[in-house]
Amino acid sequence: MFISPAFAQTGAGPAADTSFLLMMLVVMGIFYFVLIRPQQQRQREHRELVNKVRRGDTVVTSGGMIGKVVRVADNSDEVEVELADNLKVRIVKNTLLDVRSKGEPVKDTAAAPTKS
Repeated sequence: MFISPAFAQTGAGPAADTSFLLMMLVVMGIFYFVLIRPQQQRQREHRELVNKVRRGDTVVTSGGMIGKVVRVADNSDEVEVELADNLKVRIVKNTLLDVRSKGEPVKDTAAAPTKS
């Protein structure tokens, strides 16, 4: 009637080890497709955007300043940006957040007033 201690303490079989490994692989796959892959795509798009910057483009820096590109050196990772009249600064290309083309309008985030 009593259960012997040898039977009560049997360990889990090899199926438990396999299911844990399978579960870890599934979690790693989810992390890759949800977090890692989209971040790599955003980095690639930003790199292409920054490499295509040219003279006359309007750029937004990581500091939030908006200026016009005056000079781009091909052999350097710097651009010269005019922030105001007679105020030119050199900025590292990787610190640019957005590059707007010459004819592209400013993106307005505020709602336009409606006529009554």
